[in-house]
Amino acid sequence: MIRTLLVLDGRLMRGALAFVLSTQSDIEVVGEFDDLGGAATTMAAERPDVTVVDLNVRDVSHLLRAGDGQHRILALADPVKAAQLATVMVRHSEKIGFIGIGSPPLKVIQSIRKLARGETVLDGALVASALRSTDPLTVREREILTIAAEGWPVREIATKFGVAPGTIRNHLSRIVAKCGARNRIQAVKRAQESGWI
Repeated sequence: MIRTLLVLDGRLMRGALAFVLSTQSDIEVVGEFDDLGGAATTMAAERPDVTVVDLNVRDVSHLLRAGDGQHRILALADPVKAAQLATVMVRHSEKIGFIGIGSPPLKVIQSIRKLARGETVLDGALVASALRSTDPLTVREREILTIAAEGWPVREIATKFGVAPGTIRNHLSRIVAKCGARNRIQAVKRAQESGWI
């Protein structure tokens, strides 16, 4: 039995996928969550074989680094944002699978089974999208800009990353320049439109 945990944004999508998975004789859904709060506790208690994660869920990035031992993660990603996943795809493809967020249920089921067997799951469309990308931002710059897009002040961003506010200002200046923008707001807009964040 493949013990599966769902961390997906949207009750309808999550419920529909849980129902489809429950019809499979070899898959058991051990929990359903729309955020990482309850999911982390259930993950520790239930020890799922595969966690299906919507990458639109806030603060999900640290979960991508959590796949260890027998635990695998199936990440549902937006092809437009595939560029920011390229490094994770290369480094963690043995424990994290990536498919498009609009994938049909059968593909999700097949991907869960493959991951549970220890096989690699990489959606060709996501890989192609990542390779075509011209994202100029580093991983850290994307993290900072994503938080800045939520309206966090420089001091709070600095505290989150454990650096001085001047370091964050320097990062933001480089980000604005790399995005060809005049200010932070325009940089956020261009990065979002390009799928960099």
